[in-house]
Amino acid sequence: MKLHGYFRSSASYRVRIALNIKGIKAEHLPHHLRKGEQRAPAYLALNPQGFVPTLEDDTGAVLIQSLAVIEWLDETHPEPPLLPRDPLRRAQVRAFAQVLACDTHPVQNLKVLARLRELGLPEDKVTAWAGWANREGLSACEALVKHEPGPFCFGAAPTLADLCLVPQLGNARRFGVDVGAFPRLLQAEAAAKALPAFADAAPERQPDAE
Repeated sequence: MKLHGYFRSSASYRVRIALNIKGIKAEHLPHHLRKGEQRAPAYLALNPQGFVPTLEDDTGAVLIQSLAVIEWLDETHPEPPLLPRDPLRRAQVRAFAQVLACDTHPVQNLKVLARLRELGLPEDKVTAWAGWANREGLSACEALVKHEPGPFCFGAAPTLADLCLVPQLGNARRFGVDVGAFPRLLQAEAAAKALPAFADAAPERQPDAE
């Protein structure tokens, strides 16, 4: 397999964790987002959206969008599972993940922040926007799992929820958010980061890390 990504990309981080949990080896092909390498014609031919990650399987099939990639990995390599077997619990885990991957991360990512700068917002306002987006999403997630048994977001083992949470907390810190306001999320993060699958996927451990 080949994983096209970027060390600091939250979406790529999620997929790296999933690959590690499943014990799947992949060749990591970096595309430097701040240099615009994701807009190169050869990459756009692979992923017309010009985002990372993109996963190529051993047959040459191409998958984009991190949640779709992770669910495909979970279906094709079912152990250990990243989604509960129970339909209700599975929906709850997906909902938590989507709060972060669909409603939080996209509005504070590189493309959106670059557009805010193009529109003339000063850098402190751009950073404040990103901080606001993170606080909104993480506050909702804290409430969603406040009474869930730990140590992970939804019980004794990591799920798709934890794969989305750990990268997002990293983003929040970069934008100056006081994550101490989210004790239940920090509990899940600590449990996750103690696992090699999460630790080895961390941005600072990637070959393209700056």
